[in-house]
Amino acid sequence: MSGTEINLNEMLMIRREKLKTLIDNGKNPYLIEKFDFTHHSETIKANFEEMEEQEVVVTGRIMSRRGHGKVSFIDIQDSEGRIQVFAKLDSLGEEAYKDLSLLDLGDIIGVNGHVFKTKAGEISIRAEKITLLTKSLQILPEKWHGLKDTDIRYRQRYTDLIVNPEVKETFILRSKIIKAVREYLDNRGFLEVETPVLGTIAGGANAKPFTTHHNTLGIDMYLRIANELYLKRLIVGGFDKVYEMGRMFRNEGMDTRHNPEFTSIELYQAYVDYEEMMDLTENLFAFVAEKTLGSTVIEYQGKEINLTPPWRRMDMAEAVKLYAGVDFSQINTDEEAVAAAKAKGLELKPGNTTRGHILAEMFEEFCEEHLIQPTFITGHPVETSPLAKRNPHDPRITNRFEAFINTWELANAFSELNDPIDQRQRFEEQVKAKETGDDEAHPMDNDFINAIEVGLPPTGGLGIGIDRMIMILTNQPSIRDVLLFPTMKPIEE
Repeated sequence: MSGTEINLNEMLMIRREKLKTLIDNGKNPYLIEKFDFTHHSETIKANFEEMEEQEVVVTGRIMSRRGHGKVSFIDIQDSEGRIQVFAKLDSLGEEAYKDLSLLDLGDIIGVNGHVFKTKAGEISIRAEKITLLTKSLQILPEKWHGLKDTDIRYRQRYTDLIVNPEVKETFILRSKIIKAVREYLDNRGFLEVETPVLGTIAGGANAKPFTTHHNTLGIDMYLRIANELYLKRLIVGGFDKVYEMGRMFRNEGMDTRHNPEFTSIELYQAYVDYEEMMDLTENLFAFVAEKTLGSTVIEYQGKEINLTPPWRRMDMAEAVKLYAGVDFSQINTDEEAVAAAKAKGLELKPGNTTRGHILAEMFEEFCEEHLIQPTFITGHPVETSPLAKRNPHDPRITNRFEAFINTWELANAFSELNDPIDQRQRFEEQVKAKETGDDEAHPMDNDFINAIEVGLPPTGGLGIGIDRMIMILTNQPSIRDVLLFPTMKPIEE
């Protein structure tokens, strides 16, 4: 065992010994159930002129302390910030001042006192009573080198929030962004609804689901990968505008933009098309940025991004021609597309050898990296868009768009397919793709087909990756930085 580990263990034992002393003296902090406080730290600092010499009660976690004989200075941190506590033997009394020796960094205390400013000019609380509310039996990482290791930060978010206050600001902003999204939609007559997280079919997207088992029913079930098909059932049922924001689950890879569970919003509006969804998307992003950041021009990791509408619009085949140098207007067969892919050194997945699949693969491989400023990509192939309406002028593509910012897909929208015969055929094609090795192909959903046989009106649908949106607006490099508790492998593994 290293010297550091010995010292650490000794320090942890000392804390427990201090707790025992407190308990033996009838001062067990864990017996305290309630403590009324009057003010937060930043409120006091912001209103010092009015509050000077006012009696206050504050609470907070001890972040630092300095002692000078009969005077101690204790910095406490509450939910708003930090404030200094000035503790003097004369004000507290001998026994209470002696008890300060039983306090440690990380302990939570309540302080009764008066607001004043020290000779050094620091706004402080002149303590007249200090109550230990919680004894911390662990040691804050800040005591040594600060909490910078990202793995520990994500695993122990509670500690991260204590010692890295800017992290808390990110999650406060996350909450404001989500509220602003809801405000925008609520003000436009959309109804927020809730749909099942557990289902017998993992539909609405092309992704691998998480599987679980329902004991009573004796059936396997899936955590939802999307909520699209339920929301469209509600449009069939007579709602004109619906949305749902919530967690989705995909059993796929993890990186700076992917977490197995993530927050997404999907919304559907009857009697509009994907063009209307484009307008809604760019205006929603602009509204949220203006509401939460005060501007539609933001900085992300050193890049200036302008969210001001209108955004650039580009056809997928046009993008492939521009960035990959392959002209799909001259490619009309699957064989020609395969030859073009080989010429570009593109490795094709099993079953993805049609013209449409290859167009989509080329776009992903050669074009996405160029889409820094907000851009709508349209003209997606039917093969990769099983729930979107065909384009009446070119049935090989669909009336769909994806919105890209900083090379990432942030939104996906369709003129929703409402032809049940076409929908069944596309699901059947997806089933064939799954049989040939495509794990992410869409399953058959007979009840959904039944729903649109009842009659789905012309509908525009939109999905937005909320976590990625928040990453962009909070200038965070990883999705784990905007999720309070990202998925982690157990530390013992």
